[in-house]
Amino acid sequence: MSNAPLFDIGLNLTNPRLLSRFDEVMQRAMETGVCGALVTGTDIEESVTAIPLCEQYPQQLFSTAGIHPHYAKDAPPDFVSQLKQLVQNPVVKAIGECGLDFNRNFSPKEKQLAVFEAQLELAVETGLPVFLHERDAFDEQITLLKRYRDKLVGGVAHCFTGSLKQMQAYLELDLYIGITGWLCDDKRGADLQEAVQHLPLSRLLLETDAPYLAPKTLKPKVSLNEPCYLAEVARYYAQLCNVSVEDVKQSSYNNAVTLFKLHL
Repeated sequence: MSNAPLFDIGLNLTNPRLLSRFDEVMQRAMETGVCGALVTGTDIEESVTAIPLCEQYPQQLFSTAGIHPHYAKDAPPDFVSQLKQLVQNPVVKAIGECGLDFNRNFSPKEKQLAVFEAQLELAVETGLPVFLHERDAFDEQITLLKRYRDKLVGGVAHCFTGSLKQMQAYLELDLYIGITGWLCDDKRGADLQEAVQHLPLSRLLLETDAPYLAPKTLKPKVSLNEPCYLAEVARYYAQLCNVSVEDVKQSSYNNAVTLFKLHL
């Protein structure tokens, strides 16, 4: 049994399915070696909601503040100034979840691009890393990131599910790669399983994206993902890449502390 700590960099704790059992979720996480998590903000309301949750567990929980591309069309006219206000709270450690999603286009492409670019500018201004989302918009996303990369302090390709070539493009921009239970899905995760074998441990971050993406390798199967299952992602990653679970856990933990400037 590995004793290295785990830090979950992607937890949708404001989701009602987790929020309704908040203390139980936190208890189970700590019992399984997850010493902390980054609560994902996907719009202004959720970014606001995340802060008092973090304040209830000041040693374990931190958050992001941003607008997911799905919700770009609903961003209020003053969303930048609202985000600026939120990031003044010390629990907020990153700008996002931000990026582009042309898979379902819940928001028009032009709106997504404008809201994403505004958040990149805010990340530059505040010196916070970016927490990135991308689906079926890789070329446009990389183009924008390249434009801002020299000014950004860093960031993570959250819930990365892409190819080796895409991963290498993010790595060339000195970004971290967030790996979820998607890795544990032999059908959907084949590209990712190949890619991570070329991912330096110095660039690995582990996340659940709970309550979504429960690892399919869990026995018995679970329908609701929680941070307590992050150890399964670490175990599967280690097995796949022929490295020790200890190294996987410790590296991802150290990387989270470094990127998000955590004091745990």
